[in-house]
Amino acid sequence: QRRGGPRPDMVPEIAAAVGFVSSLLRTRGCVSEQQLQVFSGALREALAEHYKHHWFPEKPFKGSGYRCIRINHKMDPIICKAASQIGLSLPQLYQLLPSELTLWVDPYEVSYRIGEDGSICVLYEATATKPVSSYGMLTCKNQMMLGRTSPSKNYIMTVSS
Repeated sequence: QRRGGPRPDMVPEIAAAVGFVSSLLRTRGCVSEQQLQVFSGALREALAEHYKHHWFPEKPFKGSGYRCIRINHKMDPIICKAASQIGLSLPQLYQLLPSELTLWVDPYEVSYRIGEDGSICVLYEATATKPVSSYGMLTCKNQMMLGRTSPSKNYIMTVSS
């Protein structure tokens, strides 16, 4: 494993996550392409460092909560760190990124959800080369999906004219 770069087995997943967050910044048009390149490099390095001892291809869901990037009226510190490299302040980040974002970066799959009740969308998916022994485990993402298959019983739909 070379120092400073992501482990080879996490390169595609980190690339998918970095590309997604960078695209969110790009769509607002307030960040230059040069700034985006610096941000992307800083985020890639920060994620590789953060995940270094929490990446288990043989048990992809182990450490899922640790690898989850979250904006929930509180900015994820890893995004803050990368944004500071291009001079983006916390208030600017809150304007540029969704106020509710969850990004799961797991071996073989990267997915996200915007909003607390939004659909989960897969950004990257690969086939595990070894049998996955963690089938049926509750992951950060699966726990959030529990009970989401049908509308809550607390809601009653009324129509008035």
